[in-house]
Amino acid sequence: MAPKSNVRDLHPRGAESEKITINLGYVDLGQVDLLVAEGFYSNRTDLIRTAVRNLLDRHADAVKSTVTRNSLDLGLRHLTRADLEAARQRGEVLNIRVLGLLTIANDVTAQLARKTIGSLTVLGALHASAEVKAALADRLA
Repeated sequence: MAPKSNVRDLHPRGAESEKITINLGYVDLGQVDLLVAEGFYSNRTDLIRTAVRNLLDRHADAVKSTVTRNSLDLGLRHLTRADLEAARQRGEVLNIRVLGLLTIANDVTAQLARKTIGSLTVLGALHASAEVKAALADRLA
C-alpha cells in the first residue's frame, strides 16, 4: 500500500485568500500599469497574481519535495475544539506543520490550545482568536 500523501491541491478563491502588500520600484510599477492599460491583464492584482502562480508552477517540484521532506500538510487544515479535546484525552501533544491556511475554531480556549499544541509551523496564514494566537506565540516557528 502506498504511503498516505500529505499533498493536496489548493487554488485559493476570493474570500479564501490573504491580502499582502508589496513595494515596487516606479519603473516596474509603470510597466505593470502599461500591461494593464494595453489589456494584457484586467488590473494590477491580476498581473501580480498571474506572475506569482507562474513562478510557483516553475518551482512546483521543489515545493513538493520540500513539503514531503518537512512533513507539511499542504492546503487547508482546520482544528476544532473536539479535535483538541480528543488529543488531550489521548495524552497527545500535536506538532502542527501547515503550508497554506490553518484555522483554529473560535470556541477553542487558549488553555486547551496550550495543553494540546506543542509546536506550530505555518507557512501561509493562521486564523485563530487573538487569545489563542497569544497563547501559542512562543510555540510558533
